[in-house]
Amino acid sequence: MNQFESLKISNEILKVIEELGFETPTSIQEKAIPLVFQGHDLIGQAQTGTGKTAAFGIPMIEKVSFVDKAVQVLVLTPTRELAIQVADELQKFSKYKKGVKTLAIYGGQPIERQIKALRQGVQIVVGTPGRILDHIRRKTLKLNNISGLVMDEADQMLDMGFQEEIEAILNEIPNGKQTLMFSATIPKEIEIIAQKYMNHPKKVKVVHKELTVPQITQFYFEVKTHEKLESLTRILDMESVALGMIFCNTKKGVDELVEKLQSRGYSVEGIHGDLKQSQRDRVMKKFRDGTIDMLIATDVAARGIDVDDVALVINYDLPENFEYYVHRIGRTGRAGRVGLAYTLVTPRQIRTMKMLERYIKTKLVRRKVPSFNDIVEKKKQEIAENIASIIETGGISEHMNFIEKLAETHNSIEIGAALLKMIMKKEEGELKESHEEEEDNNNAVEKGMVRLYFNIGKRHGINAGNLLGAIANEAGIDGGSVGAINMYDKFSFVEVPRHMERDIIKALKKKRIKGRKISVEVAKVRGC
Repeated sequence: MNQFESLKISNEILKVIEELGFETPTSIQEKAIPLVFQGHDLIGQAQTGTGKTAAFGIPMIEKVSFVDKAVQVLVLTPTRELAIQVADELQKFSKYKKGVKTLAIYGGQPIERQIKALRQGVQIVVGTPGRILDHIRRKTLKLNNISGLVMDEADQMLDMGFQEEIEAILNEIPNGKQTLMFSATIPKEIEIIAQKYMNHPKKVKVVHKELTVPQITQFYFEVKTHEKLESLTRILDMESVALGMIFCNTKKGVDELVEKLQSRGYSVEGIHGDLKQSQRDRVMKKFRDGTIDMLIATDVAARGIDVDDVALVINYDLPENFEYYVHRIGRTGRAGRVGLAYTLVTPRQIRTMKMLERYIKTKLVRRKVPSFNDIVEKKKQEIAENIASIIETGGISEHMNFIEKLAETHNSIEIGAALLKMIMKKEEGELKESHEEEEDNNNAVEKGMVRLYFNIGKRHGINAGNLLGAIANEAGIDGGSVGAINMYDKFSFVEVPRHMERDIIKALKKKRIKGRKISVEVAKVRGC
């Protein structure tokens, strides 16, 4: 049972929560949501990254009437970036609440566009105090139907000099509305506003625990969304750690990443809340025994994992709750060891990352995603270190005799170089195999065709005829309409007519080829 159900949230929003993969409410959500449902005014002391948007957003959405197209909920934020972020999140939670619309309004955007959107009807408006007040005075934002007002990051709004605008807006709000205020700190000015404009507010407070530890080195990689998987594989190739953890925000994300990494030959397994205890125990035994290199997990599923040898933590998804970040990276750097934490950040998440840095009071150092040449050079360095270690350990007499014989006809440096070439040929072959998908995706696709990615290849005993037969038989299409088939050891690409793409993917869903379950998706084109 999803723990959000105990908060008496509607099925429509529970469905969104399930899709997003959230398994348990955060502290502020657990404390605030019931009080907001009960109709109390509320002061929530919580920092960014504690899940407070859902804490006020979910109950406010539940109270909105989709029949009434007038503005019913007003949310004030200090910046336009936060207004957009909050509006996006509220719209996400409203996905199955048909007819509920959210609008972000802020300075710097044409006011005419905002006026037009308001006239068309929205129930929730999120915006900066200056622009909200502008619309109120123009009478383009009518407040007579307002039932709820939220002041998000109230202390920051006051620091930015918005007190006059906030009070002017509060004076325009009709009596009897529910008022919520969320703030990281509660300075005297906030207490004065609360006394003047709020009705016996309940107070909830979430204090975050001690943050990071100094022996964890923290880096981030800025990558586009469609480059995340390729970037992750290069990082894994570069680091080659004995034991590490990768975190995703959702259960679906864990499953997809496990499948994609396993298909590329990486030694990974995943855990999340949908696994049976027997499955979880099996995966954890593999992880503790070192049978797998990387464990991919959601935050909730990772609770209680106590493994001291984790050398690297990777945040494949930037957590929405900053406390989770602290818990995640705390998995490494234990028992006096130096820990390493990497985070993949998309361009749209840079602002969130900056807020995370303020929260943990630490700067994340930017790194470039390793290139193929970087990885090859790292492999050479590892080989050199291994050679030095073997020489120091000894026990190589019989091999020295072999080299001495070779040295009678060849230069010793040439012998060493030839041996390195043999080793590197194998290493580079494996590396190229892992990254061939990226190179193949750069190839031009014939007009009217689309390239599909299959998670099976030659190593699985599959040939082009098997793929062609599966497509033709399962999807019921003429094999002659299928285009180029490019097969690799662990995956394949097949060109099919664009208008048949959905039918083929649907027909092959959960099907097997030679007993192996297949996964099919449209190949991502690098640079799009």
